Amino acid sequence: MECGKELLLLGFMIVVAKCSSSCPIGFIPQQQQQQRDCIDINECDTEDPCPKDSICFNTNGSYYCQCLSGHRNIRGSVNFTFDGHCEDINECREQSNACGPAANCLNVIGSYSCPCISGYFNMSGQCEDIDECKDAELSQEEICGEGTCKNVDGSYWCKCPKGYTNYGNTRTPCSELDCDSFIAPEASASPSLSGLATIFSMMKNSCLTLSSPTAPDEGKGKGEALLENLFTATESVLSPIQQLELTDVTDLLLTVEDSIRFIGPQLKHNSTRIETTETDAEIVVQKSETRPSGAVSLTNENAQLDIDWATASGTGPYPGFAMLALLSYKNLDQYVKQSFDELKEQGGKSSTDPSFQINSKVASVIVSNPSTQNLSHPVYITLRHLQANEESDELKYLCVFWSNASAWSTDGCRQHRSNATHTVCRSEHLSSFAVLMALYPMEHTFGLQLVTKIGLILSLLCLVMCIFTFSCCHSIKGTRTTIHLHLCLCLFVADLVFLAGISQTKPVGGCRFVAALLHYFFLGVFTWMLLEGVQLYRMVVLVFNATMRPLYLYVFGYGAPLVVVILSAIIRPSGYGTDQYCWLSLKDGLIWSFFGPVCAVIILNVLFFIITVWKLAQKFASLNPDLSKLHKIRAFTVTAIAQMCILGLMWVFGAFLFEGAANSAVAYIFTILNSLQGALLFIMHCALSKQVRDEYARIFSCVCTPEKKRYSDLLSSTNPSSSQSQSQGSRSGQNTGESQI
Repeated sequence: MECGKELLLLGFMIVVAKCSSSCPIGFIPQQQQQQRDCIDINECDTEDPCPKDSICFNTNGSYYCQCLSGHRNIRGSVNFTFDGHCEDINECREQSNACGPAANCLNVIGSYSCPCISGYFNMSGQCEDIDECKDAELSQEEICGEGTCKNVDGSYWCKCPKGYTNYGNTRTPCSELDCDSFIAPEASASPSLSGLATIFSMMKNSCLTLSSPTAPDEGKGKGEALLENLFTATESVLSPIQQLELTDVTDLLLTVEDSIRFIGPQLKHNSTRIETTETDAEIVVQKSETRPSGAVSLTNENAQLDIDWATASGTGPYPGFAMLALLSYKNLDQYVKQSFDELKEQGGKSSTDPSFQINSKVASVIVSNPSTQNLSHPVYITLRHLQANEESDELKYLCVFWSNASAWSTDGCRQHRSNATHTVCRSEHLSSFAVLMALYPMEHTFGLQLVTKIGLILSLLCLVMCIFTFSCCHSIKGTRTTIHLHLCLCLFVADLVFLAGISQTKPVGGCRFVAALLHYFFLGVFTWMLLEGVQLYRMVVLVFNATMRPLYLYVFGYGAPLVVVILSAIIRPSGYGTDQYCWLSLKDGLIWSFFGPVCAVIILNVLFFIITVWKLAQKFASLNPDLSKLHKIRAFTVTAIAQMCILGLMWVFGAFLFEGAANSAVAYIFTILNSLQGALLFIMHCALSKQVRDEYARIFSCVCTPEKKRYSDLLSSTNPSSSQSQSQGSRSGQNTGESQI
């Protein structure tokens, strides 16, 4: 067991194997023709002992590992077994000139590549210069336009002839310059014209310089200085001491637009912002070999432009750049306040021509696209209001642009949406834009106010008489009288608040409180009118117990309107009160928190009245009708229907008036019905009632009779039984007050 002693440390099983095979490590026994031989074990096939990114080599009785090409052993040795780990070799970092000057070195796992830089192509593993001027796929005109193509190592540049330029962008086609467009106005003593002449002269000289044949690097970096000089000259033209004519404004706007279109391609940076005391401008330029695309937005304090690069660059020949600018004039609006001759009346709300006010700063949009009169896609300009006001029947916002006729126009420019502080204009062409307030005067304002005040005062007096009558005349006491009393109370408070506070729009909190009161008490009027319809239905349908408890009447009559007002105030509190009057706002549908319940009351009452009339007809046709009671119920029904028609018809005209579809006749009808409701209620419920007239006559006779007792009074005092009998008869009449008119 000598072998066992030598391999005891390797374990018992290995000892047995070695003793039985007598083969060294790395070999296994193999028996052939009664002979026992030892053969080599290929560890590379059986165990894969080498790490990642390496290859295994078998040897007689052992093996070794080598890292793959482009890798190395972090331990340093080339051949290894157990103490090795392969990592990638970054040839681009370790070999400074691995690919040569015309290629970019790109490291990959285990190797590297050498793609040629722009302007070169791979020729048999070497990067050779591309002669763009002789490119078979592009013609000379497509490369440089009217210019001459000059090939240089790895690139080319276009040399422009006189009258053309590529604005220092040497690899873009040459564009023609029209320097004659900068023509100074005729000499004049006007300071504004002299300032314009300075701008024209500066732009024309710069244009002539740029249009001369230049070297590739000439003409670069001059845009910033030129832009600063432009706005300095513009500031002097718009100084407060200047007096610009409308034609001067047109010349200034066109000159500044042409100048920015000329300067933009010469700017160094992609985005440039410049602000003075008179202007605020942002200019964005995209320089590339292909036409840019995608949406873009520019914003300043007074305006925002939303456009896309396709609209800014146009569909014509691409000059190698695209430019757009948003320019706001801070004080130009004061010079164009009266230029409204070309404006057409918007919306047709009034037969009277509206008055106009400028309600935004003037903003110009400038793009490199030479064709801006009929854009393929509309642009959107958001302008901030100078005065924050909501639109109404008397105020509309108009989007306008400054035309070459030196006046504001709306052709191809309209309002997209608007709120109290901003208006978004949608335009199919580019120019200088602004927002106008169109103020539509209230027609027949004095007449309507006079009719309203006289009618409401008369209505209040009549309602006082109605309230006194229903409260003090005991002979007509009953459920129906209670309903009429509280209907008149609600209408009295509503008319009083309307007369005193409908026009008190300041302060805002007080105006909202007035609007809430009007909302509540006008709803209360219709709620009590609904209760009257319910009472008539019960009187004609129920034989006994047709009256309703006063507590139930009060809870529903005053509680239902309160619930509606509270919910409306919680959901939309800002809807109470407007800039013109203290009533519900017509925005966001809040007005239907009033019109909705009113329509529901009218529909329900119509149903109740139809059933009532039908039942009355049946009872009149019966064999033994109670004619006295039926005639009284019929009278009640007629007055209730007339009352509903008066109140409901008034708000039918009111709906047309609030929705803006009314003319002056509708306004007068609504005003007359609104202001005479109290008088009409007094006539129907008091003046036409014989019992009420008798009560008035009795009260009037008591007031007019002298203090001394009349002969009838003496008789009544000497005949107590007769007096007691009359008193009992009177109480009997009170107890049956439900049948009294």
